[in-house]
This record gives sequence, C-alpha cells and structure tokens, in this order.
Amino acid sequence: MSRDNESVVLDRAEIDELLGRGGVGVLALADDNDPYAVPISYGYEAEAGDVYLRLGFGTDSEKREYVEQSNRAVLVVTVEGDRGWQSVVVRGPLSEIPEASIDGTIVEAIRSIDIPFFTITEEPVQELDYQLYRLQPDEVTGRREKPPAGIE
Repeated sequence: MSRDNESVVLDRAEIDELLGRGGVGVLALADDNDPYAVPISYGYEAEAGDVYLRLGFGTDSEKREYVEQSNRAVLVVTVEGDRGWQSVVVRGPLSEIPEASIDGTIVEAIRSIDIPFFTITEEPVQELDYQLYRLQPDEVTGRREKPPAGIE
C-alpha cells in the first residue's frame, strides 16, 4: 500500500494549528554522520513561523555538544486525536537567542506562546542551564491519518 493511501498532506492552516498548541516534540541534530534526537519543549509563533525551544543543559551535556555542532535541526511534532494521528516536521537553522539580544518582538512572541517545562535529566531542574533557541523553518511539512473511505 502506498503512503498516499495512508495519509493526507496538511495545509498551512492545519500545520499552524497543530504547532500552535505548543508542547513537546523531538529535536533531531547531527554531528557529521552521528545522529542525536531528544524530546524538548517548544512554542510556535505562527505570524513569523518561528519555533522557540527552551533547552536545558546539564553538566557535560551531550545535547549542548550536538547543538553547537549542528548547523541545521529538525523538529518532529506528533499528536493523536479523535481523527487519528497528525505530524509536522520542521527543518531549518537553529540559533541561540542570547538574553542580551532579546528585543521587544521576541519578548512579545514568547509571551504569546506557552513553552511547557519538560526535562529528562537526572540533575535537579534548578541546576540546569536554560537557553532559548529559535528554529527558523525553511521547510515545514505535515501529514495526517487518512480516515476510512466515506468518513471525510
């Protein structure tokens, strides 16, 4: 069975709606041919199309090493609902937003989104070094489960 029979491409409004919920996704990075993926918290600012990530780094953080080595990142967000699964894949450059450079536009964007605290570390949350990053998409794709015939 081909993939076209199993899923439907999401339009821009559907992608914005799914990403606009904010929440948790999987961030994929690479150092040459060595891949790395980790669940992270994110928020989405639909007007600019930017994804904001709050990354927490522990002592000797493997995540920090990959963030520093990767020129590009991929964020995968999936949800399961009454109508089946939906997923969005966001690709683009990932850049740190230094605290000193956070201007009014970024502050407004961050205030308008909810980035949940999600962490998977053995270190106490208060001991992590949190940094804000922006993923500026140059490619965004989305798909959803195709309902059985006659249900759409």
